Amino acid sequence: MERIAYTGSGLPYVDVTLTYHDQSISRPALVDSGSTLNVLPHDIGFELGLDWDAQTFPIEMEGVLRRVPAFAIQLTAQIGEFPSFQLHFAWLRRTSATLPIILGQMNFFQQFQVIFNGRSGFFELEQLV
Repeated sequence: MERIAYTGSGLPYVDVTLTYHDQSISRPALVDSGSTLNVLPHDIGFELGLDWDAQTFPIEMEGVLRRVPAFAIQLTAQIGEFPSFQLHFAWLRRTSATLPIILGQMNFFQQFQVIFNGRSGFFELEQLV
């Protein structure tokens, strides 16, 4: 189990390393139990070497992201000392200037138990086996 302090913004961000083929990047990601999906901004996917025009699995977004074009993709992820794991993302046509990387219910919360303790300013992650 890893205990992580909330950021200065008071939100539960965790540093995640994402890998696609031989390209890796490390960025903060918002751990969001209210998000149905993991979300990857367009520019982050581009940095990883993803090709928007080569994607073949479009997905329809809901809520505030309705009508935003998106494709389903799979990346390898690493958080802290936990073993690497696969994450499925909605890769959106929005940039990280307006939208963070989001770790949501499908499938981040299926791989980790998350305990939020906002009053004390931290959250805990435990990888499920």
